[in-house]
Amino acid sequence: MTKRNALITGGARGIGAATARALAAQGYRVFINYVNSTEVANQLAQAIREQGGEAFPIQADVRDDAQIQFMFDEIKTEYGGVDVLVSNANMNFTPKPFLDQTWQEFSQKLNDEMHAAYQTAKLAAQSMKERQFGRLVFISSTLSEAPAPTFIAHGSAKGALDSFNKYLAQELGPYGITANIVAPGLVETDATKDAPESFKEMIRQHTPTQRVATPEDVANTVAFLTSEASSHITGTYTPVCGGAYLA
Repeated sequence: MTKRNALITGGARGIGAATARALAAQGYRVFINYVNSTEVANQLAQAIREQGGEAFPIQADVRDDAQIQFMFDEIKTEYGGVDVLVSNANMNFTPKPFLDQTWQEFSQKLNDEMHAAYQTAKLAAQSMKERQFGRLVFISSTLSEAPAPTFIAHGSAKGALDSFNKYLAQELGPYGITANIVAPGLVETDATKDAPESFKEMIRQHTPTQRVATPEDVANTVAFLTSEASSHITGTYTPVCGGAYLA
């Protein structure tokens, strides 16, 4: 019960999986949240355990309040509550230009993104307040600051998340809880594997570090922001894009 618990939503693949590995290596007991990727989540948890870590897959759709509550209750009952929340679950959206998009298409992404972040952060913060320690990390996107064609729903939802984070940082800081945004640019994951190579090469050429990010690049940033070393860092927006979006 003295070991701290980290919950990663959307934790079975990509950035989430890399974050689960990084936090387990840092000594956290990790809970790998997933919806449909049962086999992948189980394999990841087993791989972490084989490396000496402690990991448990936990199924819940973070768009559903009852499933969210059940997940948090289970962690609370068995292991004492959530100390770290990495809000990473991917919410699908309809990529369209503004003039071709409907309000329903736009608002679906906005509502799903913020509902999942709000509800999981609320339950996590209640647990964290009891312990006077907590780390909230929200995975945003550089598209919240650097618009791209057809990504208006995604970028606007992530912009709302960025603002939400600042309010949590201000309000929860007195309880030992920090809240920070990690904003990846293009990352090599299953979700981007079908992107044209010409597009990836264009991004690489415009990136000062001359490469596209890996999930581990993002996970390493999350690992720092969930560590004891980051206790005086809150309310921040950290892009992980190799300097591709320098202002």
